[in-house]
Amino acid sequence: MAVDMNTNNTTYSNNTQPSEQKSKTSVDYQSFLKLLVAQMKNQDPTKPMDSTQYVAQLATFSQVEQSVQMNKRLEYILQSSALSQADSLIGRQLTSADGKDTGVVKEVKLASDGLIAILANGKEVPVLPGVSIKPAPTT
Repeated sequence: MAVDMNTNNTTYSNNTQPSEQKSKTSVDYQSFLKLLVAQMKNQDPTKPMDSTQYVAQLATFSQVEQSVQMNKRLEYILQSSALSQADSLIGRQLTSADGKDTGVVKEVKLASDGLIAILANGKEVPVLPGVSIKPAPTT
């Protein structure tokens, strides 16, 4: 059984935090807090910023960071689901959406844009809506 995962390699630990490198332009929560403290230290004393504005900025940034983390976790779940789906295709007969390619699935690749079934005859068929999958014929 061959399943080829052809995506960005991201590993997950028990707490499901991705261990990928951050972009140099991204600002994490700690950097944001440092910037916020620096802004408070260097503000004009005659025109101080309202403390509710600081709290609002902090809350907004926290929500954005939580959304980013949730998206990463959902992406991981989708990849896991795609791998389960890929495993269930191997050894079954697949017919492409246009009906031109038919064959038994030998292996499946997980590409960034979805699954690609590789048939026993070597043809690669993207697994898209309209693809027909049924038990392999017995000979």
